[in-house]
Amino acid sequence: MMLAESSLPECDGNEITNPIKKYFVAKKWSNCHGTFLDLKGNPGYIGEFLKGQPNGEGVFQQAGRKYIGQWKKGKQHGQGTYIYPNGDKYVGEWKKGKYYGDGTYTYANGDQYIGEWKKNKYNKPDNLSERSGQGTYIYANGDKYVGKWKKGLKHGKGTLTYSNGRVEKGIWKNDKFVKRK
Repeated sequence: MMLAESSLPECDGNEITNPIKKYFVAKKWSNCHGTFLDLKGNPGYIGEFLKGQPNGEGVFQQAGRKYIGQWKKGKQHGQGTYIYPNGDKYVGEWKKGKYYGDGTYTYANGDQYIGEWKKNKYNKPDNLSERSGQGTYIYANGDKYVGKWKKGLKHGKGTLTYSNGRVEKGIWKNDKFVKRK
C-alpha cells in the first residue's frame, strides 16, 4: 500500500514496527505523514495525521476493503474511493465517514448509480436507503432510470427506459410508476 508524496514531514517514530508501541506513539502525531499498523503489523493506514488521527490525504486498507482519499478528524471526508471485498466500488463525496453529496456506486454485477447520496449507515455495501435526490441508475441488462429518488426508491419525476426501447416517463411513488406525463 502506497500513498503519493506528502508535503508534510515524516512522523516521529514512523520506523517503529511493533504495532502496540506504534499505537501509543501515533496518538501524538500531528502535522506529519506516517503509517499506522494493524495488530498483525501490516499497514492499515498510510497518510497524513493531525492530533493522532488521519487527516488530509491517506489510504486505508483492511480485510479486503480499501479507501483512498481525503480524511478529516479520523473519518473519510471530502473526495474518496471505497472498494468493497465483494467488488462494489463508491467514488465520490464523503462527509464525516459517510457517502454524502455526489457520487457513483458501481456494483459487482455491473449495475451503476450516479447521483446524490445521504448515507446513514457506515461502510456497508450499498444500503438502498442511501440513494436520495436526483440520480441515474443504469442496470446491467441495459435498462436506465433517470429521475428522483427517496430512501433508495424511485420517487417523483423520472424516466425508465428499458433496453427494448419501451419508456415509462412520469411520476413514481415508492418505486412504482403511478402517472404518465
